Amino acid sequence: MSTIRNKVQLIGNVGNAPEVRNLENGKIVASFSIATNEFFKNSQGEKVQNTQWHNIVAWGKTAEIVEQYVGKGKEIAIEGKLTSRSYETTEGEKKYVTEIVANEILLLGNAGSKNEPGS
Repeated sequence: MSTIRNKVQLIGNVGNAPEVRNLENGKIVASFSIATNEFFKNSQGEKVQNTQWHNIVAWGKTAEIVEQYVGKGKEIAIEGKLTSRSYETTEGEKKYVTEIVANEILLLGNAGSKNEPGS
């Protein structure tokens, strides 16, 4: 059970083109967001969609896969861990960020594929 202490699994659609950076130390990192949708009926019986946005970060080989195959709108499954960090802006304001560091990405469907015309 110790392997599931901090584990996140999501299936959603990529909300923006991934930002891929090659760092000075030679490492590669990809950042993007995905949307997950939940549907339920409200008290009037109407179907309601609730969309949540999640910030995703991928490193190394996983980032290379993101760079090559993941585009806006693409449906993907990710598995990773939840992380939180803070940083200070140039104006001195402290910002807090919660992200999912992906260690596995599974490409689903065809929407948004970088290798398809019109994507």
